[in-house]
Amino acid sequence: MSKDNLNKLIQKKVNFTNELQSLREKIEKGGAETAVEKLVSLKQSLKELERQELEVESLSNSVLEAEVRRLEDQIENGVDSEDVPDELDRLLSESEAKIGSAKRELAAKLRAVLAVQRQIDDVPSQSELVQYECRLSELNAQIQGKLQQTRKYYATYNALLEIKEYMLKETSLLNSISSQFQEAINSTDGRMKLINSMEGIIKGSQQKLRKVQLGLHEEQKVCDALKEKYFAASAEQRHCYSLLKALQYPGNYNFLALSLSLATTTQMRNVQRMRYSEEVLLQTSPEIEVFNHRHATAYQSHAH
Repeated sequence: MSKDNLNKLIQKKVNFTNELQSLREKIEKGGAETAVEKLVSLKQSLKELERQELEVESLSNSVLEAEVRRLEDQIENGVDSEDVPDELDRLLSESEAKIGSAKRELAAKLRAVLAVQRQIDDVPSQSELVQYECRLSELNAQIQGKLQQTRKYYATYNALLEIKEYMLKETSLLNSISSQFQEAINSTDGRMKLINSMEGIIKGSQQKLRKVQLGLHEEQKVCDALKEKYFAASAEQRHCYSLLKALQYPGNYNFLALSLSLATTTQMRNVQRMRYSEEVLLQTSPEIEVFNHRHATAYQSHAH
């Protein structure tokens, strides 16, 4: 009976080893997630087979001990001593062969288990995935902050560069007028040319002023639209907070479950819109300063 059980266990081990080999081939080809789940279940079944193997080995040892005791009793009772060593040698050789075969199978099984264990260790656990997600979120926040800061610096630099260009043009115009004023005022033709030149400068300044005011008006519209979106998102966020506060009381879960899910989805969208609005406001604020400076420059030119 013990030999049959041992043979069955050996057959199960062989089948298990073949199945592990096929799973390794499947993992190499693709479908690692389902294969890993099956490997975990196979590992549990492997532990169960090891336990059964230990039970069979203990049973075989008990059978051998009973056989040894039987032979000792035969020797004590005067049985032919020539047959006893032969039977003992036969039993010993059979036991050694079984032990050697079991050791080889156990070594092969341990190698397969170690290979499966390495594959399982390669798959990140839930806690590791959570840590990776948190770290990636932190890196994303840092990148977004640095990107927003860089955009703000570039916008400020471009605004200051444009202000510098306008100031240089204004300085060049004033120097030109100052150098030619005395020569032009002494003659009638010079005065007429100076007046015509000043009228042309005034017209050009007025055209630039209208263009700047038009651009300022467009930017103001964009700013007002972003403010409206921001206020709507703030109102939606306050509504979500009120829903969350209402959920603290028992009995309101069934009534507010759907509202909370919808509000949460809307809140996430509005938060993204709020962040985008803040970035746009930060980017457009230096440009509005440039428009104001253009407006002041145009009026200064008009006054001169």
